Amino acid sequence: MTPSPLSLDTAPDVESRQIDAWRVMPAAQKAALVTGLTRAAFAMTAAGVRHRHPDATPSEQFLRVAVIVLGPELAQKAYPEAAQVIDR
Repeated sequence: MTPSPLSLDTAPDVESRQIDAWRVMPAAQKAALVTGLTRAAFAMTAAGVRHRHPDATPSEQFLRVAVIVLGPELAQKAYPEAAQVIDR
């Protein structure tokens, strides 16, 4: 059985080389890669919130990011004041 591709815009031979590189990559390097990608995704989320809500206070921006990252239900459990920004 052929595994399904990880990305539809990457040639199979290139994807295969990428997977081989990940297999031999030291754990610390993999962790650094994942950390960098996570930080970049978080930064893009925060930038999107600032773009959509330019007049929001830093606290409101934080809560809006929490709602996106955690989902509305968990964000409200963690930050009850998040209810103020949901559906606004």
